[in-house]
Amino acid sequence: MRKSLLAMVSVVTAAALAGCGAAPTATTGTPQPAEQSASASEKPKVFTTIYPLEYVTKRIGGEHVEVINIVPPGVEPHDFEPTAKNMVALTEADFFVYNGSGLELWVDKAVENLDKNRTQIINTTEGLNLLKAGEHGDDHADEHADEHKEEHADDHGHDHDHDHGEFDPHVWLDPTLLKEQADKVKQALVSKDQAHAADFEKNYEQLATDLDQLDKEFKEMVAQASRKEFMVSHSAFYYLAHQYGLEQVAISGVNPADEPSPAEMKKLVEHVKEHQLPYVLFETLVSPKVAEVIAKEADVKTATLNPLEGLTQEDVQAGKDYMSIMRENLETLREALK
Repeated sequence: MRKSLLAMVSVVTAAALAGCGAAPTATTGTPQPAEQSASASEKPKVFTTIYPLEYVTKRIGGEHVEVINIVPPGVEPHDFEPTAKNMVALTEADFFVYNGSGLELWVDKAVENLDKNRTQIINTTEGLNLLKAGEHGDDHADEHADEHKEEHADDHGHDHDHDHGEFDPHVWLDPTLLKEQADKVKQALVSKDQAHAADFEKNYEQLATDLDQLDKEFKEMVAQASRKEFMVSHSAFYYLAHQYGLEQVAISGVNPADEPSPAEMKKLVEHVKEHQLPYVLFETLVSPKVAEVIAKEADVKTATLNPLEGLTQEDVQAGKDYMSIMRENLETLREALK
């Protein structure tokens, strides 16, 4: 991954130098009327890294911005690596909005090579009250993550490249924290585009109201639940669980590509039986096979709990968005917590 990123940096640098050294053409000089019109109508380009940030940026920016999400629909962002074309396109961004907290392993290199005079960079988890990965008492996920890291270190003499760091990055699954992330986006847009500041403020206030309503609905659902524990395929729901007084039991850690050992699988099956959990929940964008095996062995049902790291093509075609999918999650948890 490091080699591929270095290669991309070279491509980006070469592209920038080529642009600087381009020979004048016949149209160089005073723009023609059509060119002036195109330039005047150009909207600020905002590049985002994950779907929830794309969603809030579109809600706030509205018709005044062009939003490009780098990770395409159907792709799991934990293991996403940008192409050289992605990196070159990013150099044209007016704003670069990313999650941070170790989610996007490629971002640091990308940020290093952006022109800070052109592109305003927004780390949306900077300054937030982040939760440490592993401090939530999720013993199964923590034990497996430690095993996986040790095995990888033994095999390769170094830590696994997909170690996502000290903090859990899935903050957007707590609507109150997504509201804080959205506020950072709003402030950035207002600072650079005063002409549309009133629209940005108005759009943000409506989004904040919607997120507050969603938060209220989750609190009401949990207040009526008979249990507080649920099992899910990977440790993405800690912020949601923390906000609403729930406990997630995760099959794998922060990276959903990690799979439990046979011994861990046995412990997880026993946990489902002992705690009489009615469901094992799996997610979109990754294989459900491990969750399905555990559910079959424990003789319980399965259902989907969406971590909203990205939309599937089916989600896009169905017109689903953050709010509608979070309400689907609410109904799934209502059943799983009975």
